[in-house]
Amino acid sequence: MIDAQEALGRALELEATAQRELLAGVPAPAAFREAATWYWTSYQLAPPASYGRLVGMLKASVLGGRGAEEAALVRGVLPDGGSSPTACYASALAALLAGDLAGAGTEAEAMRAGGDAFSRAADAIVAIAAHDSRAARRAITAIERDFATRDAHLTGVAIADTAVLFATLLERIAPLP
Repeated sequence: MIDAQEALGRALELEATAQRELLAGVPAPAAFREAATWYWTSYQLAPPASYGRLVGMLKASVLGGRGAEEAALVRGVLPDGGSSPTACYASALAALLAGDLAGAGTEAEAMRAGGDAFSRAADAIVAIAAHDSRAARRAITAIERDFATRDAHLTGVAIADTAVLFATLLERIAPLP
């Protein structure tokens, strides 16, 4: 029988592999989808040990070409939003994917208590929810600049995939004219 830590380890390993592929210009949607499944399994085995697992699941789902089903799962777990910046992040992404743009904006504003990185992600979510492509592109560029200076996510993979996440969401929700 698998435990929560083993499931989380599998999710992180798959996501790291998929991120390397993505950042090398070779998208790996199947690996992202499988990582999302393992994130959810890990969360189910040990809730609410980390709402970051829900963020990871949604991010991997979107980069794997999905998201709606996972958004419904997260909204079921966090029906009234989150109590921490990470829970608010999960709730904001889920609301955005579910088409609840007002809810996404509200939850994104609550994320700002988590510091600069959360605020930059909140900027992107609020702009996407408002269909403001220019503001979203500025936020995505700020995320790319920030994450280009750090290289410590997962197993040393640059976290520029967060910018790819928001660019993907921007294309889905508020495409450029």
